[in-house]
Amino acid sequence: MTAEVGEAVTYQGGCHCGAVRYEVVVDRHEAVNCNCSICKKKGFLHLIVPKEKFTLLKGEDALTTYTFNTGVAKHLFCRICGIHSFYIPRSHPDGIDVNVHCLDEDIASRFRIVPFDGANWEENINNLRKN
Repeated sequence: MTAEVGEAVTYQGGCHCGAVRYEVVVDRHEAVNCNCSICKKKGFLHLIVPKEKFTLLKGEDALTTYTFNTGVAKHLFCRICGIHSFYIPRSHPDGIDVNVHCLDEDIASRFRIVPFDGANWEENINNLRKN
């Protein structure tokens, strides 16, 4: 089942232990599957939204940050369970990137999955920014 185009749906999600919880409003059910070194290892399925469509409900004090390479992306994860349920992406530093796998229930089937060659980030980033 996929949502209709433009139909806003609110989802909740968070980390494994429940210390971090958030809500995200989705009006475009499209997720990006990136093959870069960190996304591949984490199994991150990207749902990039504007910051105003994301609300951290609890757990700011449980979050810690990992940065690498350019330092632009802020890889936030729960310091208790280690789950990386959302972060601030390098591609969209004014947005939030939510891991679809961390949304409540098994809803990945509601999303159209788009592959992204993040292993060759510089050559392909303009394709991702168009979306």
